[in-house]
Amino acid sequence: MYYYKVSILASPLEALTYHTSEKLELYTLVTVVLNKREKSAVVIQESSKPLFETLEILESQKKKYSLYQYKLASFISSYYLCSLGDAFSVMLPYETTKSPSSIEINAFKNSNIILSTKQNEALKFLQQERVALLFGDTGSGKTEIYMKYFESIIQEKKKAIFLMPEISLTPQMTQRLNEHFGSNFVMWHSKLTPLQKKKALEKIYSGEAKIIAGARSALFLPIEDLGLIVVDEEHDDSYKSASRPRYNARDIAIYMGKLYNIPVVLGSATPSLSSYVKFPHFRLKGGYFNADKEFIYEKAPESLTPLIETEIKKSFEKKEQAIVFLPTRANFKYLICGDCGYTFKCAFCSVGMSLHQKQRALKCHYCNFTQAIPQICPECRSANLLSSRLGTAQAVENIKEFLPEAKIEQFDRDTITTATKLKKALQRFNNKESDILVGTQMLSKGHDYHDVTLAVVLGMDNMLNMPDYRAREKALSSLIQVAGRSGRAKDAKVIVQTFNEEFFKAYYGRYESFLEDEKLFRSELYPPFKKLCRILFAHKNGLKAQESMRAMEEKLREYKDVEIVGAKKCAIEKVANKYRFEILLRSQKSTDIIKAVRASMVPLAEVDMDPIEFA
Repeated sequence: MYYYKVSILASPLEALTYHTSEKLELYTLVTVVLNKREKSAVVIQESSKPLFETLEILESQKKKYSLYQYKLASFISSYYLCSLGDAFSVMLPYETTKSPSSIEINAFKNSNIILSTKQNEALKFLQQERVALLFGDTGSGKTEIYMKYFESIIQEKKKAIFLMPEISLTPQMTQRLNEHFGSNFVMWHSKLTPLQKKKALEKIYSGEAKIIAGARSALFLPIEDLGLIVVDEEHDDSYKSASRPRYNARDIAIYMGKLYNIPVVLGSATPSLSSYVKFPHFRLKGGYFNADKEFIYEKAPESLTPLIETEIKKSFEKKEQAIVFLPTRANFKYLICGDCGYTFKCAFCSVGMSLHQKQRALKCHYCNFTQAIPQICPECRSANLLSSRLGTAQAVENIKEFLPEAKIEQFDRDTITTATKLKKALQRFNNKESDILVGTQMLSKGHDYHDVTLAVVLGMDNMLNMPDYRAREKALSSLIQVAGRSGRAKDAKVIVQTFNEEFFKAYYGRYESFLEDEKLFRSELYPPFKKLCRILFAHKNGLKAQESMRAMEEKLREYKDVEIVGAKKCAIEKVANKYRFEILLRSQKSTDIIKAVRASMVPLAEVDMDPIEFA
């Protein structure tokens, strides 16, 4: 009889001991029973016979994780303070019944990518560094540099991962990579159908796929002979997982570079201060599009003012196109009573519910609880219900009122729910079947708009005033990304609605200056100069959550190298009917935080290393 310690996938439990009559290889995926339910688990260690009775391993699944995957899972488990089973759950194992194909397929017929002198300099710089940042303006040709680098990797008979935020996986990018690399290119993201995923995995298992592009989950595919990882839009928040394990894909890519001894390229027009400080960078200025942009700053609250209406009308009359950016989707962000100030909040979360006119409902964007739009205030019985903050749906309705003949598209996650809808919406806009796009962050991500001569940017002050140490970085980055989508074929206007004109005017086009100044702002307080860790406690009984927080706070006070910044109710106190409390820790070194947290763990504690969400 053989005894093995196994880690249950997607379980917070430590390794458990099971037995089997057959010898198993380490890191094999097996099926076991836990609490009368069948579970998948990973064999992580051979063990001697324990003093207690053990259950039998039901079967081997003919799948196996590699030694590299085990080392990566061990790092994730250690750094992000989760179980090994949680870490393995984000990875796909190798099929032991399949072997790589020996047939070599020409990955690209003839390279039609010709780099400029400056782009060639950038490529050489990236090839000489183990981790490097390509700091390139929008339209400066970062993608061409990546593709040229991919060509050299393929010629070395190796493979590359091209990581992008899910929102940036545009039809245009897919088509471009597919046309150049042919059948040796695969796309991997959450919106693929089961059949599409199956076909993509077959190409990965066989070795036919040389360039694997996708969202953060593409990092964990079973890829042999990995030679390069490129993380585009490296500043994007979507690289950070919001559920356990709470890893950051950009940081995991950097660790994988060390583990596999391969180069890693980070790219962005608005890089994070963290990457700018930590890694050597190549500055790629200017772009393919040399049209002029006129900036108009308007001091006004978030609304479609007469100035904006006039400029949208002018653009339409010239048969040109416009984009309108708002940070919020739905109609208006919140519904409040105009007489007593009552805010309609979710029954299960302590947040205001968003108004969705099309569905005739109020919806919570945290737990998805939905209710009919009320007609009167439950507190004072007044019918004077008002909405605060403009959203995409209401903006579309407002534009229709003063420009009924225009064709307007709502461009956010409420309407663009599939890759097909995204492709069709972009086709309509580029074919001039629609005149105005009104959307959220989706507007700014990797889409080519050929004839946009007006960009309207709303909600900048809301972004600037967020309770987040990166609020300045995020607001400026959003403005640069959205403005960069206009003026590609001809001169354009950018209207920025803000009471903070001095800030945006000072740094637009001077992002390096902003990063240098931001260093002083964050020094001695925030990343990348300090490490942060957020510990969450949630329970339906608020007293239990608070007691758990206080117990852990008491233990953490013993560690003098770790500062307790605060221990309190979360800004959003209740989500999904659970009361939430938090501890925020700060230290010079992550190892000090990990040591303190690991020794102080209590029930209910959920650890978020390097947090980016503070609500």
